[in-house]
Amino acid sequence: MLKDITLGQYFPGNTVIHRLDPRTKIWMVIFYIVALFTAKWFVSYAVMLVFLIVAVRISKVAVSTILRGMKPLIIIIILTGLLNIFYTQGEPLVKVWIFTITKEGILNAFFMIIRILMLVTGTFLLTYTTSPIALTDALEIMLSPLKKIKVPVHELSMMMCIALRFIPTLIEETDKIISAQKARGADFETGSLIRRAKALIPILVPLFISAFRRADELAVAMECRCYHGGEGRTRMKQLRYGWQDGVTLAIGLLMIVVVVVLRQFGL
Repeated sequence: MLKDITLGQYFPGNTVIHRLDPRTKIWMVIFYIVALFTAKWFVSYAVMLVFLIVAVRISKVAVSTILRGMKPLIIIIILTGLLNIFYTQGEPLVKVWIFTITKEGILNAFFMIIRILMLVTGTFLLTYTTSPIALTDALEIMLSPLKKIKVPVHELSMMMCIALRFIPTLIEETDKIISAQKARGADFETGSLIRRAKALIPILVPLFISAFRRADELAVAMECRCYHGGEGRTRMKQLRYGWQDGVTLAIGLLMIVVVVVLRQFGL
């Protein structure tokens, strides 16, 4: 299960999406989220799905990789669907004990699950096709207006991207610790819920120690290289918008307009 978590991983490539400016990709994710929450009925979601499939095909990211990354979210998705089914008011269809299943609840649950799956896939595409360094630079530039109100933009961008970068590393470390504990006879799969929770302590303690050690080593390495960031920092690769970025942003805006128009017609 731990190896299925692919969030934060970057898959190098030379596709059109890989070559886009990271700021363009962040804006496209924002446009996609806006359009996704604006969509109302099946036709709108079908348009969003077609857009997503085209983006995945262009990026050449394996569908199996995306599906594998969604496995850890299955419980959350199922729980969200059940809450929508049982707690949405509307036309009753079936009554089970104190729970009433309504037509509106089923539709809401369906649309919510589709929305979550498409939202996660779009976010995965951003991290799969953008390196952490490029993502840091893009976030810092996009949030630069907040510097006027003394917001530490560079530090926030760096923290977010370092956290994203170290997700795969911590997952690999956790897997090693679990394997080591199992070799010593630890059992994480049987017993009551309380017993399983207690069995996690031998995993969490070394994991936290390892995480703090890695953070300290990273801080020392950055200090040794006289890294200070922020004002006056130069970059090896300057971010520049190209014609491909303009076309992509135009497509994103067109997508929002189409979804808004479809919503006006109840589609």
